[in-house]
Amino acid sequence: MIVIGILFGVVGIGFLCWLLFSLAVYALPFFAAVSAGLWAYHGDAGPIGAIFVGILAGGVTLVAGQYVFAFARSTGIRLAVALLFAAPAALAGYHATLGLAKLTIPSGAWQIAFSIIGAVAVGVTAWTRMALSPGHPSRASSGAERSRDHALV
Repeated sequence: MIVIGILFGVVGIGFLCWLLFSLAVYALPFFAAVSAGLWAYHGDAGPIGAIFVGILAGGVTLVAGQYVFAFARSTGIRLAVALLFAAPAALAGYHATLGLAKLTIPSGAWQIAFSIIGAVAVGVTAWTRMALSPGHPSRASSGAERSRDHALV
């Protein structure tokens, strides 16, 4: 029975880590959605209006961030957008890792050390996922390059 419990624990932690890495890019849109939804709710929009405003704000944040990152020519703008998406993901990774570390590690210093490692890992993952989003149109080959490539084939 103990072995089965340990196996389920490992599988559960593995699933939570996979979920955290998969959803890392969506930390900023989620934060924007929750903030806008709470603002709308406290502005007497009601629960349905707050949910609608939250979903709209999260969707707009995600689409705008991906659009700016994909079509910006300036490296500085792309860097700023990637940082905007990676910073909340790193913060979420820190707190998620700290929660898991508090369950298993008795030393506070080691808990913080592992939490910082988790924050860096999740932040880098979010950064990489933003960088691997659909490419910049100027990076695609032009029509002349494509016709030259087809002529060579």
